[in-house]
Amino acid sequence: MNKKTVKDVDVRGKRVLVRVDFNVPQDEQGNITDDTRIRAALPTIRYLIERGASVVLMSHLGRPKGKKNEKYSLKPVAQRLSQLLGRPVKLAADVVGPEVEAEAKSLQPGEVMLLENLRFYPDEEENNPDFARRLAALGDIYVNDAFGTAHRAHASTEGVAHYLPAVAGFLMEKEITIMGQALENPTRPFVAVIGGAKVSGKIGVLQNLLPKVDAMLIGGGMVGTFFKAQGYEIGKSLVEEDKLDLARSLMQQGEGKLRLPVDVVVAEKLDASAPTKIVDVHEVPADWMIVDIGPQTAREYGAEIERAGTVVWNGPMGVFELPPFAKGTYAVAEAMARCKGTTIVGGGDSVAAVEQMGFGDKLTHLSTGGGASLEFLEGRTLPGVAALQDR
Repeated sequence: MNKKTVKDVDVRGKRVLVRVDFNVPQDEQGNITDDTRIRAALPTIRYLIERGASVVLMSHLGRPKGKKNEKYSLKPVAQRLSQLLGRPVKLAADVVGPEVEAEAKSLQPGEVMLLENLRFYPDEEENNPDFARRLAALGDIYVNDAFGTAHRAHASTEGVAHYLPAVAGFLMEKEITIMGQALENPTRPFVAVIGGAKVSGKIGVLQNLLPKVDAMLIGGGMVGTFFKAQGYEIGKSLVEEDKLDLARSLMQQGEGKLRLPVDVVVAEKLDASAPTKIVDVHEVPADWMIVDIGPQTAREYGAEIERAGTVVWNGPMGVFELPPFAKGTYAVAEAMARCKGTTIVGGGDSVAAVEQMGFGDKLTHLSTGGGASLEFLEGRTLPGVAALQDR
């Protein structure tokens, strides 16, 4: 990675403004149900504290739509972070303004303060330069450790970098290094496993990865569009009529390496109690729908994954939220856990599936960014990364 990191700057006695991604899931009572993202930021925060910096953290949470809303307060996050760090984390009453500036200035080395939700202000998502300047007034150095929001040019991810020396945190560095290596210089065979509901959501990934990989394994709802493009009966399966030509062109481009299922699980309806059967891809009944890849496909995909030098996976193989339709996704997760090569899961539903199935700690890297990892795999420049200082 050719960007400067926290290790390239002297932080002793400095106030360091850190963009983190504490957009964590909560239950109805406001209890955090998964603190993975908070834990992911700990190495950077601890590094700064240990080197005598005072730390001002900033994050968004949910979608308060530019208005202050107690439901989206970062209070539970500050409490959880205090527990994890073993020291108090002060929650600022606001995001910008004279009071917050005074609080930030009064922080002693080793102290940590978390700003209230950035998205209480519409200026955050609008990347308002004045708002970015007011955020910048809270620190001497800016660190971006929020890969999950790096694909957005917001005031806290891109704007602030115009006013302060800007470097990457350890999580940001890890994401870019591991995924960058996979795209630029993978250990071969390089296999991509692409699932999810729609071809339209993955066009960029399919087009960017197809020339680079040795094999691309397709699953999820998007197989309906590929099958329809070949003239197969797909029953009531999901299909994007306007993407049939694109599917044909991808199959042509990827001849020999773009692999589609040979068998599928079909159901009468999208319901865990619905009758199901396993059929050859040419034999989908006219009034049934494809809900998962079949066992033969799962075996073939699994074998391909296990012998890979690098695997990148984005998108589930079926409707994994319903247990009867999760077997294909489980088989991919299991094969990745057995693979001796570099195994990367690119954000979103696939990470949720891997965690849920208990394979998270057996893989090389689970990306913390859904949209960001998708855009990274598409080969796009992420504004939050581009804004950081070059080495």
